[in-house]
Amino acid sequence: MTNFEKWDKEFRANNLFAFNHEEKALLYLKIRAICRSKLIKNFAEKYQIELKSKKVNDQFPELYAILENHPERMSILDSYLRDRNNEWYKKIGIDEEKVKSSLRKINAYEWGGDQNNSLDQYLVRRYIKVISDYDTLQKKENEIAANAWKFVQTSWYNNWTSYLIESLFKKHKRVLSAIGEIKSVDFFIDDYPIDLKVTYFPNEYMEKKLKTRLGHKEITWLKNKAKSCGIKPDKNLSDAEQITYLKEELENHGHSEVITKLAKEKSSIIDETCKQPKELIKWLYENQSSRLFGAENRLFLILVDAKDMKQSWKMKRAFSLIEPKIDDYLENFTASSLKEINFVFKGKEYTALSNIIFIIKPESVMRA
Repeated sequence: MTNFEKWDKEFRANNLFAFNHEEKALLYLKIRAICRSKLIKNFAEKYQIELKSKKVNDQFPELYAILENHPERMSILDSYLRDRNNEWYKKIGIDEEKVKSSLRKINAYEWGGDQNNSLDQYLVRRYIKVISDYDTLQKKENEIAANAWKFVQTSWYNNWTSYLIESLFKKHKRVLSAIGEIKSVDFFIDDYPIDLKVTYFPNEYMEKKLKTRLGHKEITWLKNKAKSCGIKPDKNLSDAEQITYLKEELENHGHSEVITKLAKEKSSIIDETCKQPKELIKWLYENQSSRLFGAENRLFLILVDAKDMKQSWKMKRAFSLIEPKIDDYLENFTASSLKEINFVFKGKEYTALSNIIFIIKPESVMRA
């Protein structure tokens, strides 16, 4: 088995942990990063490398075999990757300042459906397979259009905020972009392959921690507190709506101390997690989507609006807060910055290197 075959097998088996601290494995990833038709052709021409294969899938192992014994293999690959950072976006003329300005126009973060599924699946479940009468379906035209627009707008917001945040990493001198868009690798930090995940403090994890501290889930705890104050829940509301309603009623009836206690518990959980993030990292790996499963090295950027956690989505455009945090992390990055995480997914054990950069909007008092 050649070195290429060895690392190709590990990559396809999702064993990205094996690629850490292995130069020949890193070579595989960096060559994979340029394995697009125009990129690999341009690379070969620039460094006067003759490739006999015509198909990209065949050129990949051929180029690996050539560079494996090249004395300057890493320096030329690094130089090429650095020169072409974010090449596709530059080619289509992205005006980052204009994009930032446009992002500030978004006033709502609504999916118009189920954010865990594609829009077409949502429309099939909600309209296509449950409405047999065409006239009834036709009456839903505006509703369908509104749902589609919400989905597109929120997806657009997520795409471009993610691009801008990723760009903040790629502009740093210690970062190399995986320009060919490798699955599981967005960029390299000091030769560590990294998959960036921008997300929010998970509600499910918060619920788990609150249950340990309060003895109940948030909604059950609030219902019990409301009941003791003579406040009845509204059975017509969803759980999320119910929580908002109970908080408002408790405050309206002069029981703000209940809301204050809940807020302090949440704030304490976030503070505790920031200091000891490994438990949350493990949870994030183990609770990821089966469809998008990965065991690669992950750097999580977790955004928290300390005043109102439901508004944390707005933090994705808070670049003035995000950029210095990213720069500080990269300037102080060392071999021990990424923590070894052992986790289990569907009965199989995995190991990855990971860490979290927390971006918390400063507030003296956190609201629940």
